[in-house]
Amino acid sequence: MSSTNGWLGDLSFQQPWLASCGTATTGADGAPTTADSAESGDQTKTATGDDRSPAATAAVSGLSPRDAGQSQPPADPGTPNWVERLEGFPVPPAPILGRPGLAAAGAEALPVRVVSGSPSSEPYAHDPAPTRPAAAGVGHRSPSPRGEPGLDPRDLVRVRRLRPTRGWRGAAFTATRGRWNPGLSAAECERCRLIDQIKAHLPGKHMITIASAKGGIGKTTISAVLGLTLAEHRGDRMVVLDANPDAGTLADRLTGHCGVTVRELLDDIDTVRSWTDMAHYTSLAGRLQVLASEQDPAMSEAFSREEYQAVCAVLSRYFNVVITDSGTGLVHSAMGGALDSTNTLVIAGAPTLDGASRSAKTLDWLVAHGYDELVSRALVALSCDRASRDVDQTKIVEYFQGRCRAVVAIPADPHLSIGGVIELDALARPTRDAFLRLAAAVAEQFSWDRPRIGGGR
Repeated sequence: MSSTNGWLGDLSFQQPWLASCGTATTGADGAPTTADSAESGDQTKTATGDDRSPAATAAVSGLSPRDAGQSQPPADPGTPNWVERLEGFPVPPAPILGRPGLAAAGAEALPVRVVSGSPSSEPYAHDPAPTRPAAAGVGHRSPSPRGEPGLDPRDLVRVRRLRPTRGWRGAAFTATRGRWNPGLSAAECERCRLIDQIKAHLPGKHMITIASAKGGIGKTTISAVLGLTLAEHRGDRMVVLDANPDAGTLADRLTGHCGVTVRELLDDIDTVRSWTDMAHYTSLAGRLQVLASEQDPAMSEAFSREEYQAVCAVLSRYFNVVITDSGTGLVHSAMGGALDSTNTLVIAGAPTLDGASRSAKTLDWLVAHGYDELVSRALVALSCDRASRDVDQTKIVEYFQGRCRAVVAIPADPHLSIGGVIELDALARPTRDAFLRLAAAVAEQFSWDRPRIGGGR
């Protein structure tokens, strides 16, 4: 092999590289020569224009005469003359402005040089560039075309524990100013689950009726606190209607006063055409609207079925949830209209002999009059302010659980025993948790269809 001055003499590919650049080298006889790049795969020309045989070409290039006589495959279009394609050292083609990856029009194919002594005599072929999958949008959880899972935003945000508010966990969080958060207890987790259930989607209007065949059993208290609990955790418009003609106390327990009553609404019912007109007949207790009953015994008279249905038709135009505190008994005319439009029925009872027996007879009367489906999905609220140790409360609960959907025991509460205006913040925690369970059981039926009435009055 011929040599040149300097470090280039150690390179086996120096001559063709220098020849393509027009650099002088020494030939076999010591005379300086210049070499140009080949224009075809089967012949080579020197600087003087003389044609060389394959043997002479092999002597200059270092190939065997047999390899030199074979035509070589063309190089990638757009490769400059001075680029040497070595096997194992891929060189990407030069980009062409305007349309990358495409050869320019009229570009000539160049021969591919394979270095002698390489493991393979085949020209080096480029591997296709790996295709990078398109980034999935934030929140897009479907897999990408190549099968990789999408990006979930929940994986990008640090999960923080909810702040505890009760027991030693709440005390530890407050004492450390939030530096140590032991997380929620099982009771607080259950409370959060109930609140989420109370916030269930309500596709349309929902009518709730609180009924009992016996008076003085806590029906009005259950109506008031249930309405306050639902209104506290929901953004719907809610109203509680006092349908007791015997000077009902619902407005007194919620607002402390009785203004415009439902009897006045019946007298002016044809003039109610907007929310502003409707608000004239109701009072506000927190986020709960209250429609009071007539308080003057001389003017008080029982609702008829038609009057009750007319009132409910107006209320359902402006309120999503209507809670009815029905009067004592089941045989009066308004009770039939209330039951026919009820979505969820709540039976007020007590864990005493007379309270449990009256509630059981209420269920029997409903079944006998065609409300058996309404009974099967009814809820029983037991006011335990009159509980006795001699009565087996467990058996009472088991009895109603076998006939109704759920039973909720309301513990005795000093605030409720006063009989004044009810405030949720003044209730004991067990009492608030019990009404949360009752409200969650009611909200569970928001998406249910109205129960079928088979022969209701």
